[in-house]
Amino acid sequence: MLKLRSNPQNILEVEQFVTELMARYEIRSDLHPNILISLTEAVNNAIRHGNLEDENKIVSVDLKKNNGTLHFRICDEGPGFDPARVPDPTCPENLQKIGGRGVYIMQQLCDKLCYKSNGSIVELEFKL
Repeated sequence: MLKLRSNPQNILEVEQFVTELMARYEIRSDLHPNILISLTEAVNNAIRHGNLEDENKIVSVDLKKNNGTLHFRICDEGPGFDPARVPDPTCPENLQKIGGRGVYIMQQLCDKLCYKSNGSIVELEFKL
């Protein structure tokens, strides 16, 4: 488990966390970028948008491995959001916008992406 105060600088801890779990669970190296990018996006969103960078609030990352699947659960203390209302970054009117691609990137890189608790929990799954 990883617990981070909601300071954007703490996102750097995700890389070490992923490096350690890659070795511990002997995960194929080709999954490393997908896991790292997806987890970094989820934690970044939780810190910035969920907890509004309030360092009194925590972002937690839980990890389970079972039946050939790596399952991450990222929780923040924010009010949540409606993922269906996130603008599609591939629409022509959004192509030139800076930001707004994190949810889309996670959808493309994960085998499964799920939101719970009104969006304050995101679950990511990767098949090993």
